[in-house]
Amino acid sequence: MLPVVIVGGLHADARRTAVRRLLTGVPGSVALHHDLTGSASTGTVARLVRDAGATLSTGETPLVNDCACCALREDLVPELLRLADDDRCRLAVVELWDSVEARSMVEVIATHGAGRLLLTGVLTAVDPALVLPYLANGDDLAEVGLATARTDQRTVADTWARQLEYAPTLALVGGDQPADDLDRALLTQLHPTARRVLVADPEFPRYASAGFDVESAAARQHPASALLPQEAEDAGVSTLVWRHRRPFHPERLYTALEELTCAAPRSRGRFWLADRPDTLLSWDAAGGALCVDNVGPWLAAVPDAAWEMAPAVRRVAAAIDWDEEVGDRVQHLVFTAPGLDREGLRARLRSCLLTDSEYAGGRAAWRELASAFDELLDPVS
Repeated sequence: MLPVVIVGGLHADARRTAVRRLLTGVPGSVALHHDLTGSASTGTVARLVRDAGATLSTGETPLVNDCACCALREDLVPELLRLADDDRCRLAVVELWDSVEARSMVEVIATHGAGRLLLTGVLTAVDPALVLPYLANGDDLAEVGLATARTDQRTVADTWARQLEYAPTLALVGGDQPADDLDRALLTQLHPTARRVLVADPEFPRYASAGFDVESAAARQHPASALLPQEAEDAGVSTLVWRHRRPFHPERLYTALEELTCAAPRSRGRFWLADRPDTLLSWDAAGGALCVDNVGPWLAAVPDAAWEMAPAVRRVAAAIDWDEEVGDRVQHLVFTAPGLDREGLRARLRSCLLTDSEYAGGRAAWRELASAFDELLDPVS
């Protein structure tokens, strides 16, 4: 089986440095890169295959459904299988284009690798001094020329946050601006379980291929079982973990959304609303933009038999959160920012919960509350 390492990230200079280090450090390694620049106007995606010393081949693949990322998915595995047929190739390094997220490519390789491709590492290349500027950048990808399709509505900040948090290994590369203690503390608190490796470290190629588990990586990002950061305070950077059993009042929470979203450049977690007590909702905010999504029922809201159909990691997460009165329903939100106003944020979140008298009214009364989130959760098609 051909070992495959994926290197991604919006920090393009850092990404290219990490790829060069792998090509020079691992004999027989070959890099595959699909360049999506200008693909919307040309109708094609450019492909480049190279080793440490030279370009081995170039080519183009047409857009699929007017989507450059879809074209990449169609072309990626066939190209990797061609490399697997070449006995001289000992490692395939997939260098993702700027805004392409590793998860979709990982799942393509895992599903269609035909038992011949072994995913041994997924890395996000990071310039620590750029973590906060990118995380605070609310520009649409389309505005900065980094959209992968006409329908791509992602922002720089939310794309960067997912790239950073998905990869189990972060490849650290210094840039023009040196990182300080705040930069390093922010990076650590955003992804505390990541292995942070200097690209200049002689052992970097070994760390890059230390192994990768597709299911575990997906579970770390799923709102129902996400491995969220813990409370932290270092170098002026804080992470606040806010948990509560009582449901949010939909109107009061909706009124506070902008204030809460802007309280930190990154916040995430899961929550529940009084008027939708059976629905597990995800909170995903970066760069001043918030995405709220319905990700299915709480396990407390499904028949016992349905538990067995849930992934083991989901059942474990529910068991840890379990409460005799409300089951696994919980407010679990995490905010990370330099200079975070912890007490003000706690007070604002508490103000959005049901009051004692509202809570005592019970679920029948809760369901009669005005459903302020209809536009976000039940858009009219």
